[in-house]
Amino acid sequence: MPELLSNIGANIQISDVLDIAIVTFVIYKIMEFIKETRAQQLVKGLLVLVLATFISGEFQLYTLNWVLKGVMTIGVIALVIIFQPELRRGLEYVGRQKLLKSPIREIGKEKAKHIANQLVKAVNTFSDQRIGALIVFEREVALKEICDTGTLIKADISSELLGNIFYEGSPLHDGAVIVRGDRIYAAGCVLPLTQNKDLSKELGTRHRAGLGITEHSDAMALIVSEETGIISIAVDGKLSRFLDVKSVEKELLNFYLGGFDEKIPAFFGKLRKKKNVPK
Repeated sequence: MPELLSNIGANIQISDVLDIAIVTFVIYKIMEFIKETRAQQLVKGLLVLVLATFISGEFQLYTLNWVLKGVMTIGVIALVIIFQPELRRGLEYVGRQKLLKSPIREIGKEKAKHIANQLVKAVNTFSDQRIGALIVFEREVALKEICDTGTLIKADISSELLGNIFYEGSPLHDGAVIVRGDRIYAAGCVLPLTQNKDLSKELGTRHRAGLGITEHSDAMALIVSEETGIISIAVDGKLSRFLDVKSVEKELLNFYLGGFDEKIPAFFGKLRKKKNVPK
């Protein structure tokens, strides 16, 4: 045994170690991305199909093996069509990765506090007065196509402006507000609806749109229900509901002070467990 291990060690090159490390890292990232998505079930199905094809070939079940190979060939094309949103998100996920994180924050601490205060003030008013609102915070994935569906605002964030936008008599109140950095970039925007079939049917279009944009990008969506005044936050296709203003303020501060290239803070990971709760 020692001699065998010695021979194996002697034949291993640095390039072999690097090769194994890269493949391991890629597999880990793929598994991390597909976790808790429709793609997770897809991978399980593909593994079963590949295993069945291998076993049928080994046991010389020629007809079954021929059918399975045909299904796999056609299935690749079908999967590209069916799972186009997931593939798009996967490519965007790869494109967002950075080897080095910039220590420079986009917005200063005082500015971030002021923005969070204005947003919390507006959200608190919306919740108390049962005013529906949908505010989307852009991260690294640009939402230009979404902004083009609405009206460009390009104004500083203020509770008064948000109140005017989402006031029931306003022509922009039914759409979403897109926040880019420290400014309200556009309002009255149309968002893609979520394709999540397991979502509670009691959730309306505003919540489905908020979830939809987080499935298509790395944005964060802040939602206030018009019927109940319940405050929700959507990130990465997950919905957290029944949030109070303190929780919202903390998440907004984490969003701005953490930088736009940071991952979701651990605090929000706890909130995400309260997902898809009926109104």
